[in-house]
Amino acid sequence: MKAFAPAVVTVPASTREAVPECVGIIMDGNRRWAASKGLPSIEGHRAGYQKAREIIRYAFDHSVDTVIVYAFSTENWQRAADEVGFLMELFATALKEEFSELVLEGVAIRFLGDLTRLPANLRTAALELERTSAKGTSGKTLGIALSYGGRAEIVAAVNKLVESGKKDVTEADVSNALFTAGLTDPDLIIRTSGEQRLSGFLPWQGVYSELFFTNTLWPDFSTHELDTILSVYAARERRIGK
Repeated sequence: MKAFAPAVVTVPASTREAVPECVGIIMDGNRRWAASKGLPSIEGHRAGYQKAREIIRYAFDHSVDTVIVYAFSTENWQRAADEVGFLMELFATALKEEFSELVLEGVAIRFLGDLTRLPANLRTAALELERTSAKGTSGKTLGIALSYGGRAEIVAAVNKLVESGKKDVTEADVSNALFTAGLTDPDLIIRTSGEQRLSGFLPWQGVYSELFFTNTLWPDFSTHELDTILSVYAARERRIGK
């Protein structure tokens, strides 16, 4: 399968007939971007954070109701201690800056993952921000997959159902036990950097998602490229097995 080539279709955003309600983004390529410029990895993550701020806001401004970003996977804990430490500091900054600003604008914030592995102060701040934003007035939701793994999420959901005494489990029961309970499944999942796999991102929720893979490294991803992907998405016929 070839990576998605954004130059194939250039339909203006204003002509789109179908906008995805929920978009998932695997923000990949920060370290390669930094290496290509002779910079340390942390500069790639810093640039990636700024790009996330731009793309999330652009998506909300163009009628996407829910954005779920893959910020930090369960496997990412295995990276060098200094890199993990910098990422935790970056998340703390995001909580104080961008996420807090979004809450003031009426955006609901959801953290998806095993937050028990986060530093205590960061976990407390994240849960408080989630609590205070729960009644977001804008109709927009930002989901942050943090310390997230798709299989771990499903195992946690199964254990929750077992502990509740459930005997006959339905798909709805599983969905309601996941970290994403109450959120719309992603209509569209985008992965940057040329990799063509989901790497554990929303395996249950993404069974019918439209998938787009682009060679662009995340810090270089643009609103123009997002517009083009949304245009291609609008042209696809989604039969959902029908």
